[in-house]
Amino acid sequence: MERELALEFARVTEAAALAAARWVGKGDKEAADDAAVTAMRVMFDTVSVDGVVVIGEGELDEAPMLYIGEKVGLGVPPQVDIAVDPLEGTNIVAKGLTGAIAVLAVAPRGSLLHAPDMYMEKIAVGPECKGRVHLEAPVKENIKEVAKALGKLVSEITVVILDRPRHQQIIEEVRQTGARIKLITDGDVSPGVAAAYNNSGVDMLLGIGGAPEGVITAAALKCLGGDFQARLVPEDEKEIAR
Repeated sequence: MERELALEFARVTEAAALAAARWVGKGDKEAADDAAVTAMRVMFDTVSVDGVVVIGEGELDEAPMLYIGEKVGLGVPPQVDIAVDPLEGTNIVAKGLTGAIAVLAVAPRGSLLHAPDMYMEKIAVGPECKGRVHLEAPVKENIKEVAKALGKLVSEITVVILDRPRHQQIIEEVRQTGARIKLITDGDVSPGVAAAYNNSGVDMLLGIGGAPEGVITAAALKCLGGDFQARLVPEDEKEIAR
């Protein structure tokens, strides 16, 4: 049954990806996102679950579909929570670049964090590094531990970081260790998951990105045996209250 559901969910993300693909390189990220959202929502109606969206396109008054709290699926067991990102990397698609994905995470009802739409500090590594890195530890120490766990030199470690002004200090700290940095323009789910695969070219993800995307990355790494640590980074009193 689980295998059958996995295939059904794969078709959901496939439909979103194919719909968004028609907008690659056309400079319209909103149209690409709308196409992915619509295709994913339609395909959900064929899936044999009683699902509730806990991470989606926003609140009911912010999104016409795949909003937080929306029920999806055929309404039959199992009862599940669903986190979706129909198009992670809208700018990537609009600019005709590579790295965008359609992604979702599914878990038993009540087991997914209902992450608010705010920033989250993240660190993601693969199975070999599980338990070796910590958010509280200095960047230098985490990179050394990853190198030890993977049997590599520090200079051979590749760290993926979103190319944002807020990451300037992290970038400098990583460079001081001699490790490699791969800066990405958008979309940190894919490289976060890639850290769990040997020969992916990614050993570690560091930095601050979206909290909803962090939950999806965490779910993927849990399935793959990797390690994901995070904490919310509210920017104002309103976000703290959430």
